[in-house]
Amino acid sequence: MSDPARDLSLGLDTFGDITRGPDGRLLRADEVLRHVVQEAVIAEQAGLDVIGLGEHHREDFAISAPEVVLGAIAGQTSRIRLGTAVTVLSTDDPVRVFQRLSTLDAVSGGRAEVVLGRGSFTESYRLFGFDLADYDRLFEERLDLFARLLREERVTWSGTTRPPLREETVHPRPGPAGLVAWVGVGGSPESVLRVVRYDLRLMLAIIGGDPLRFRPYVDLYLRACAEAGRRPRPIGVHVPGFVAATDEAAREALWPHYAEMFGRIGRERGWPPVTRDRFLAEVERGALFAGSPETVARKIARTVRGLGLARFDLKYANGPMPHPELVETIRLYGERVAPMVRDMISTDKAA
Repeated sequence: MSDPARDLSLGLDTFGDITRGPDGRLLRADEVLRHVVQEAVIAEQAGLDVIGLGEHHREDFAISAPEVVLGAIAGQTSRIRLGTAVTVLSTDDPVRVFQRLSTLDAVSGGRAEVVLGRGSFTESYRLFGFDLADYDRLFEERLDLFARLLREERVTWSGTTRPPLREETVHPRPGPAGLVAWVGVGGSPESVLRVVRYDLRLMLAIIGGDPLRFRPYVDLYLRACAEAGRRPRPIGVHVPGFVAATDEAAREALWPHYAEMFGRIGRERGWPPVTRDRFLAEVERGALFAGSPETVARKIARTVRGLGLARFDLKYANGPMPHPELVETIRLYGERVAPMVRDMISTDKAA
């Protein structure tokens, strides 16, 4: 019989947010990237299971080539799993994505995994010469090809967004355990059904509101698996958060950086100004997992129970928060939060 506490994977995600140095200046991207590698090493030392790096093509995030940074992390770690969060498959070539991840899997001793998605920004469409009018078709076709590459050694495929393949074998192949692949879903029934259709893992990206409002999507996933005669795969979530010694310390440390990040993005998208009241509401009742180790652990355990999760990823970098504060939240999450979450889940099982 499986043990939910033992089977639960607790991870960290980052986009390599451009952070501020001790003098308050914004750091260069190369400085931030080196910090990300250090943070991943600390995450392994703290006992965490996964580090996920997101792909962006903007000046406020340093990571545009996650697999390269993950390769650097692989050389300095031995246990932690190495994932993307997400790989923007719509504007990349599935064959090259597969090759990069298979190579990472090989050099890391089978630790690579990928979260495939459309991405939350659209800069990659312009940068790589794609048309936003093809948004849906690009992702559907490229996910179809990637799923075939995962399972078929010789692939024949045709579509409208890239040249066809005829009995092609793509090298290198993943190791004996295969390559773990998730699909990032922001919350539409069609996206959930797509995950079932391609028989991949479901990763729910929750950035606002009570996480348990996503329970209908979990139920839809389980029902669709049953109807398709497929065994459900592990379900995960990605949420933002921050851990400090006390609830007040976490809120005070995170608020200015959160406000700066969401204020900037909100101005681009025409959102209403971010307010402290809205921030506090997300902390207290929503998807912002910020607080003391005890507070964050209770909120994680509630989410794991309510959604039936096998994986929980905390996006620990949210705006230009300095590297030393990120290091502290990583240590608290791994050394204090994670053991408490596992104890809470084990208590559920014992009861």
